[in-house]
Amino acid sequence: MQYPEAEAVASRFEAIDESASTNAALRVLSSDTEAWPHLSVLLTDNQTAGRGRLDRSWVSPAGSALAISVLLRNLPSSPEAMGWIPLVAGVAMAQAVSAQLPGHDVGVKWPNDVLVDGRKICGILAESTGGAIVVGAGVNTAMTGQQLPVPTATSFAALGESADADLLVAAYVGRLGDLVASLVVWGDAVRSGVHAAVSAHCASLGREVDVSLPDGTVLHGTALRLEPDGRLCVRSDGIEHLIAAGDVVHASLR
Repeated sequence: MQYPEAEAVASRFEAIDESASTNAALRVLSSDTEAWPHLSVLLTDNQTAGRGRLDRSWVSPAGSALAISVLLRNLPSSPEAMGWIPLVAGVAMAQAVSAQLPGHDVGVKWPNDVLVDGRKICGILAESTGGAIVVGAGVNTAMTGQQLPVPTATSFAALGESADADLLVAAYVGRLGDLVASLVVWGDAVRSGVHAAVSAHCASLGREVDVSLPDGTVLHGTALRLEPDGRLCVRSDGIEHLIAAGDVVHASLR
């Protein structure tokens, strides 16, 4: 498949037939700073050993999903602003998906799972490599209903739609680049408008949630807001908890 729109947006674009993990491959390639500049993209529709958040494996039948990894070198200087990178990737993908699925409810489950009508169509994993960040996204495109890994997942095909992969990748990479550039220029999520953009797309806000925390406990409460540093504020038994890392489940999706 050709990707003329995506090639026009990315500083370097490489689509390969197969990869164990596009994130792992791009981390290795990123050591060559001249050959792989900011907003370089590595893509395949046959990823055989991908990883998601919490070190979960991510494997899909060949041709049924896109694995997209984007290299970010021009990064904000403050650690607080850097923490928004995974969240803006979720917003960028949600907007790209929404453009091709009019009439469907597209949002982001904190921090960055993209949902369509409440079901997951895309997962995102951001990883540091030297002074850069590799952002990987896995989008279910042609995966049939029978191929979906869990009942809470979905795909373009399962929704009766055919994804335009070229336009999807171009829209995602372009919007990701714009949002990261805003963080760089303004230095923080609030002044850049990133906080407002992520909050507007965050389907977790106002919902009852169960948050599996790194220490193994589960916090049940209501997701209230995003803090200026991107943490999720959850009210449980009258107490507000600020969550920096955790696996969120919307109560209606249990």
